[in-house]
Amino acid sequence: MPTTTVRWITGYQFVGMDSNNHSVVLSGEDDPNGLRPSQLLLISLAACTAYDVVEILSKKRKPVSMLEIITDGEHDSEAPWPYRKIHLKYRLSGKNLTDKAVQQAIELSEQKYCSVSATVRGVAKITTEYEIVAQSD
Repeated sequence: MPTTTVRWITGYQFVGMDSNNHSVVLSGEDDPNGLRPSQLLLISLAACTAYDVVEILSKKRKPVSMLEIITDGEHDSEAPWPYRKIHLKYRLSGKNLTDKAVQQAIELSEQKYCSVSATVRGVAKITTEYEIVAQSD
């Protein structure tokens, strides 16, 4: 079972560590020196699905040479401000990428493999789009 630790540093600044001692600086809205936890959730969702998409396409013999995911979140205007809508836009390049393969990889990630998506899905509506960008030589 994964274990993480968050330590308070000063003011509204914290350091989060995973079980391998990788760390990330976190902060509240008034401190510009770290990630906001709610934005870290969006990053976690994008990173989780990115891993899946790269792996699925690799297994389909359609290796990815570039991938970025731009994530927008819309949350309630009142506390505790849960996200209600999250949109992920995938931009990717790779040899022999097809619409069918990319769409299938994204769907498999969202519905079967990504644990962050599975956790968030009950609270927020997740939508996706993708763009296959021509590979530069």
